[in-house]
Amino acid sequence: MRIAFRVDATLESGVGHFMRCLTLANALKVRGARTRFVCRHVPEVMRKLLEAQGHGLTTLTSDRCIADQDELAHASFLGSSQLSDATETVDAFKNETQDWLVVDHYALDHRWESALRHCTEHILVIDDLADRMHNCDILLDQNYYCDMDTRYSGKVPPNCHLLLGPRYALLRDEFLQLRQQVEARTGRMKNLLIFFGGVDASNLTGKAIEAVVRAGFEGLRVDVVIGAQHPCANEIEELCKRFQYTFHAQVDQIGRLMAAADVAIGAGGSSTWERCCLGLPTFAICTASNQNKQLSDAAFEGLLYSPLLSGDMTAAISRHLISLSENSSLRRSISAKGMLLVDGRGVARVISKLEANELTVRLANRSDSRQLFEWRNHPDIRMVSRNTEIISWEVHENWFLQVLLSTDRAVLIGEVHGVMVGAVRFDIYGASAEVSIYRSPSLKQTGLGQDLLRSAERWLAATRPDVCNVRAHVIGSNEPSHRLFSGAHYHVVSTTYSKGLQPSE
Repeated sequence: MRIAFRVDATLESGVGHFMRCLTLANALKVRGARTRFVCRHVPEVMRKLLEAQGHGLTTLTSDRCIADQDELAHASFLGSSQLSDATETVDAFKNETQDWLVVDHYALDHRWESALRHCTEHILVIDDLADRMHNCDILLDQNYYCDMDTRYSGKVPPNCHLLLGPRYALLRDEFLQLRQQVEARTGRMKNLLIFFGGVDASNLTGKAIEAVVRAGFEGLRVDVVIGAQHPCANEIEELCKRFQYTFHAQVDQIGRLMAAADVAIGAGGSSTWERCCLGLPTFAICTASNQNKQLSDAAFEGLLYSPLLSGDMTAAISRHLISLSENSSLRRSISAKGMLLVDGRGVARVISKLEANELTVRLANRSDSRQLFEWRNHPDIRMVSRNTEIISWEVHENWFLQVLLSTDRAVLIGEVHGVMVGAVRFDIYGASAEVSIYRSPSLKQTGLGQDLLRSAERWLAATRPDVCNVRAHVIGSNEPSHRLFSGAHYHVVSTTYSKGLQPSE
């Protein structure tokens, strides 16, 4: 599989976009993908990372004399017009068609993506602004928003697959591994981590250090981390020496420092979900306008602490840090909620969507009867069915024949590369349909159920336009199906309660 990434890293845009693309690229390369990056702006340290990890790199020519810069809010991040950038990117591919093109850039929209359509089979856009139109097959927004289900309405094609929320956060393997070793934070604050990402252009790191000093904590261990591009690196190092804080520049394993800390002071962006995954309560400070909604919505959900700061920044940080240190219940709640929301498996979920693009559905035929019979009687499927009894071959055959002859019932078979992976049944009643779904019990691929359900829904919409509503019946103990349908934006309509009564003596 050939996969290209169009992404940049600058003082304006930060390095978060680049690092999450690199995380995805590394995981894909392990699976045998041929990966390459196309960048206009990439610092030397990032070039070395790509080279060390075996990814190709094509650098586009910067063109600051832009006569036709468009109206996008972050158009200046590109250093070129979209048209020029698209032309250069096409040339970079040298007539080699990509299987996937991953686009992670605030200055690119549907116009650039449309110009690249003939060079790639599919396009994945990574975004979190929801401020422009896209022409893509999958859109990934790993941030938490109160309105995330509707943020991209009308901004993507009707058949675009939306991957929304921190369950898709692109975190490195180290976070998944470290997560097994940490617990929700309790007790007093003994270890503090200060880290504002790879680029801290306004030197909030320095202000945070001064705020901690002003707070006068006794016996507090403080780790300060900066990126290689930090504009005040020497000043930060000197401050750490003066106050006996531990200074780290461009660390490889930030996860270990997060796992060891009791509280963090940092920015929004991708680091938010790294900290949540490891249950690290965070005092988050907005470092860019596009982080405002992310941080306010995450704070509203109780995933971090992000108060409004005004006046003397150092004094404000110091005051709020003291309050947070004294509120162990709040820190424990933030820690637990973060770990509940972010499990560190986002990369696997995203890759499953890229690979599952090969999934197709077709109407079942007579030759599928035996496989459906075996699936239906498998213990894992029977235990979550309305009827948990074993079905006889005669009963199954009679039922299956009736389904094939019916105009209001349909069984669809999901296949990947010709291999059956699951089945979806629709029972149609006028303008409504009831859906039932199960996948092959032998398959453990994450996200396959979502892809199977979405493909079946598209089939139903195309073949039965008279059906305008789909409902599902899920028994109370079937947690995987509850997650499946809620993740596919089905809504709970009613709940049935049952209680067994003991006969009186």
